Amino acid sequence: MEDEEMEKKVQQYLQRKGFRLTELALQEERNRLSTSAVSDITLARSDNDPGRYHDGYSRLRTWAYSSLDQYKHELLRVLYPVFIHCFMDLVAEGHMQEGICNARSFFHTFREDHEVMHSRDLQKLEGVLSPSHLEEMELARSLRQNKFKIKLCEYSYELLLQYIQKTQALVVLGVINEHITFEVSPGQPLLISDDADVVALIGTSKDLAKQINQKEVHWGLLEDSVEERMEKALAESDKVEAESKDADTEDNKKRNAEGGKQGASLKKSKKDKLVGATGKNVRTETSMASVAPRVKPELTLPTTPVEVEQSILEDLRNRAQLNSVALPSVSFYTFLNTHNGLNCSSISHDGSLVVGGFSDSSVKVWDMSKIGQAAKTSSSQGENGSSQGERMSTIDEGKRPYTLFQGHSGPVYSAAFSPFRDFLLSSSSDSTIRLWSTKLNANLVCYKGHNYPVWDVQFSPVGHYFASASHDRTARIWSMDRIQPLRIIAGHLSDVDCVQWHVNCNYIATGSSDKTVRLWDVQSGDCIRMFIGHRSMVLSLAMSPDGRYMASGDEDGTIMIWDLSTGRCVSPLLGHSSCVWTLAFSCEGALLASGSADCTVKLWDVASSTKALKTEDTKGSTANRLRLLKALPTKSTPVYSLRFCRRNLLFASGALSLNAS
Repeated sequence: MEDEEMEKKVQQYLQRKGFRLTELALQEERNRLSTSAVSDITLARSDNDPGRYHDGYSRLRTWAYSSLDQYKHELLRVLYPVFIHCFMDLVAEGHMQEGICNARSFFHTFREDHEVMHSRDLQKLEGVLSPSHLEEMELARSLRQNKFKIKLCEYSYELLLQYIQKTQALVVLGVINEHITFEVSPGQPLLISDDADVVALIGTSKDLAKQINQKEVHWGLLEDSVEERMEKALAESDKVEAESKDADTEDNKKRNAEGGKQGASLKKSKKDKLVGATGKNVRTETSMASVAPRVKPELTLPTTPVEVEQSILEDLRNRAQLNSVALPSVSFYTFLNTHNGLNCSSISHDGSLVVGGFSDSSVKVWDMSKIGQAAKTSSSQGENGSSQGERMSTIDEGKRPYTLFQGHSGPVYSAAFSPFRDFLLSSSSDSTIRLWSTKLNANLVCYKGHNYPVWDVQFSPVGHYFASASHDRTARIWSMDRIQPLRIIAGHLSDVDCVQWHVNCNYIATGSSDKTVRLWDVQSGDCIRMFIGHRSMVLSLAMSPDGRYMASGDEDGTIMIWDLSTGRCVSPLLGHSSCVWTLAFSCEGALLASGSADCTVKLWDVASSTKALKTEDTKGSTANRLRLLKALPTKSTPVYSLRFCRRNLLFASGALSLNAS
């Protein structure tokens, strides 16, 4: 009341003095304040209106899709974080079912925008039905506690700010302030093909990864390993053989000079040049492994039998040198009439044994030397001139061309041969791992330790030790002579789907449904590397022969090459259209083979790309991609397993699937 009387007296004074402009300004200010108060009441009333989320996201979506093509792919990155947090805010406010613009209808109306890139996250969030679920679900907690980091160019960022300011998009502004940080870069937008890490969830996991990746990794090979000793012996024998050949050549030259016969010598020199070009018997290229540093083993390693060393020496003597021009020959073992019962397959290091793990809890081993003559083999000449043959093993109950191992009480999800093929490991949904003897055809040990299904099991490169991965979110390290695990590896936030030993046996790598790959020290059990970049569950891993690089494949078909020494991604490989189930490096490390559910085997050029990487490191450049050398499609067989034998022949296996795309 006092304020009104004061305003009247002020107005009368202004009229009496003739201050007309001041009087009008005062009235305008009074009207503005009253309008602001009314709008504040209206805004407070609409704060609990679920329709504001639908309208805010819908307008942002329309604006982003109608932007210039040059900036559209950058502006579209903002949609996913805004969509996720609008949905979770609707749930948190209790707008689940009531009204037209509830959380369910919002989610199903706009989920199609993000189905391609974030299908697994959407499947999990679809199960959020009440505010309590936001606290219970690990993904929802992570999304609400951490921020998204989005990379934009400077002009795209300016466009976004102008849109928010012009439209007064309060919902979008609130989400951006609370849940998004922008990394703004000068210049033009990044290419669409370079969108590997442009939208990333940062926070505790990112900080943890930075802290972990500062630890030191000794990625070299073992000192005085069997293969190193055999290579030295082979090099010495080759040297002696070369000296004797040189002496013979000198004698031949003298004889040819005396007799005037040059034709035979010319043909021989041409033949030697041809052998050198193909590289089968001449080791002109320096392999990745030969220049790798040497490290001491942290585990007590088993001794290698003399006959095994002789076998390795013979394989090294006959090893084919592969490169981007000389591609490997491929032998594909196709399982027929499995009736979708084959869960896994593996091939021995020499390609002579093939194992299959089945849903009926059985493990079956085929000896290729015994059934190769009876089985029909269809060979087709590849485009590169090498022969790719498919050996098809059928199950005839009368003759039974396989060895049957029975003991598990649930589906078998993984099987692996020891390096010298005398033992076989299998893991199952019954939470156990079984050790079988391929010589005695009997079960030797049943290892119990995991609490849930065991998805993967792998022998170490020297045998005796093995590692397992399970649904209980742990990996475990075992030795054949102990029924309890030596180490329990814990740290992943979801299933550990695959496991792989480092070539020096001092580390193991694990891939998980939490979309990360981790490297663990075998001796201490500590995580020493955390690799973040995959957008779906990691299904396969492979180590390069020199131990410096690691390849990982995920459910979306993306393959990533990691540098273990730095912990960063060397190159993402985009080419597969479905899950990458298996990966394998060639023996000298020049090629990477990948097998997928899209029924193809792809060969990638690793050697030239890693050389380019080393030169680019000195210049401070990044973003290097491996070159796809060749895609080898099967008729209708998803690729379950790949294996380069010591002679560099590539073996593959899979089950014929009439429903495969």
